[in-house]
Amino acid sequence: MNEIDRSRAARAEARTRIEDAAARLFAERGFAGTTIGEIAAEAGLSKPMLYRHFDSKQELHLVLLERHRDELAAAPLRELLHGEGALHTRMEAMYDAWFGHVQSHPYTWRMMFRDTTGDPEVQAFHRELQRRQRATDVALLREVAPDVPEAELEPLGEAIRSSLYGLALWWLERPDTPRAVLVAAMSRLTRGLLPEGAGRE
Repeated sequence: MNEIDRSRAARAEARTRIEDAAARLFAERGFAGTTIGEIAAEAGLSKPMLYRHFDSKQELHLVLLERHRDELAAAPLRELLHGEGALHTRMEAMYDAWFGHVQSHPYTWRMMFRDTTGDPEVQAFHRELQRRQRATDVALLREVAPDVPEAELEPLGEAIRSSLYGLALWWLERPDTPRAVLVAAMSRLTRGLLPEGAGRE
């Protein structure tokens, strides 16, 4: 590895340490209760080194939200759209992937599902995150339950979204609960929302 490659690797490693440290502290203490100095210390870096990667605490918070928003969306949709088996089996796999990601990133999801910043830009991000999740759920409903009246799609999409978020927060306070229990509960709830026989081919 040449000097340029070593420098890039060191920079990437430092950035990862900063993001991981910030996710832990934001989740434990909230945005306002966490300082840049504390993040730098948790990451084992100096404040000037942290500022080489992020201009502000707000930028760091938004970068974390954006990164994990995209990761959260990707795996569950792959399971539903490209998985094997009947639709209800793929839906269970989708929920398992979603809760699996939450389980793997507990600090990040406390930050994702609770806005502790009071910052208007971060609040707007959370609203957009919720809108996107709801739109995804509406699109999935159109796919799996084409007979649902159009007027009911957005309320049902919000019901699914808020159920997922609520269960994730509930689970983060009860980590001993098996993931399979959450998957089964969400699958049962979804079946109850859909018309008789939908998603059971």
